[in-house]
Formats: sequence, C-alpha cells, structure tokens
Amino acid sequence: LSLEIKASPKVQAFIGEQVLLKCSFKSSSPITESLIVDWTYRPLTGGQMETIFHYQSVPYPTTMGQFKDRISWVGNVARGDASIAIQNPVMSDNGTFICSVKNPPDVYHNIPQTTLIVTERGLSFRLTSALLLSILVFLPSVIVVVLLLVRMGRKFGVLKEKKKSGCKKSSIEVSDEPEHPETGSCLGKLRNWCLNCVDTDEEDPY
Repeated sequence: LSLEIKASPKVQAFIGEQVLLKCSFKSSSPITESLIVDWTYRPLTGGQMETIFHYQSVPYPTTMGQFKDRISWVGNVARGDASIAIQNPVMSDNGTFICSVKNPPDVYHNIPQTTLIVTERGLSFRLTSALLLSILVFLPSVIVVVLLLVRMGRKFGVLKEKKKSGCKKSSIEVSDEPEHPETGSCLGKLRNWCLNCVDTDEEDPY
C-alpha cells in the first residue's frame, strides 16, 4: 500500500451538537494540488454509498441530500489531516462513513470505516447533575440537624439519669415569688442543671 489512512472505527454524537469525523493519512509521495479527498456515506439501514464531500485544493461539500449545508472541512492536507465536521447531527445521520484519499501516483490504500451513532443526551446525565447539586445544597443542613439531634439525645439521657437518681417533682405549685431552693435538694439540683444546659455553649464530650 502506498497510502495509509486512519479513522475512528466508531464515533458517538449527540443531537444538535457538532461532531468531528477524524481522518489522517500518510503518503509516500509529496503532497501536491492533485491530492483528492472523498467522504462517502451509507445509511445504517443499508443502501448505496453516496459522496457527501469532495476536496481538491478547495473543499466541495455536497449541495444536495440530507447533509446539504451541514458539512465543513476541518482538515489540513499538508499535515495529513482529512477530517470533516457535521453540524446539527440527527438520528437519521446514523450510518457508515468512509474517508478516501488519493495523492497521485499514490492511489491505493486501505479503506477504514467509521460508524456514526447519534443519540439524545440521556436523562441520567441530567439526573446526575441535579442529584449532585442537591447533595451540595442539602448535605450541610442534614449534618447540622443530625448533630442537633445527637446533642438533644445525649442531654435527654442525662436528664433521664437524673430522674432515676431519686429526684421527684414537687406537688406544690410554684409561687410568683422567686424561690431559692437549697443547693442540696433534688429540685435545686435539677434547676441548676437546666440553667447550665441553657447557658453553656460547650459541646458535650463524646
């Protein structure tokens, strides 16, 4: 073989987003103005190959068919690049593309095929983005709530232990006059403990 051509065997594209069909070549002869690049296409459902792009010194995109006004030349023959781009691909573009290069006297080469698969961007991609955003927004709030619940649970456990130690509620109504229970009484201890819980900013040790 006097020419060697390389192309991607499979290309994934999304509806409405430009897709690049890469094609590179190596020739044993110097690049001249006689070099020709042809891109042909066959639908995924089968049928005849049709030429959708021609290059010889200047690009000649097809002026008819489904690829009319949607193919652009992005190659550079001096660098061995014969790539094209398809604008606004649709699912009906699915099929096989063949890049052919002739650089006389080098005209024989391998025939690599590129299968184009056009799909919609999956719902899972959008769900993943939304889920990530939700985690970033709500995770700090969840952590704060969990910490508050843990602290409240620990304090409730301490209060429960205090009650078990023999402290009982007084059956006498509390008068409007301020009272100062003795430090040694159960009610006084409970009151002092509650005031400490409200006033202190220190976290309970784990």
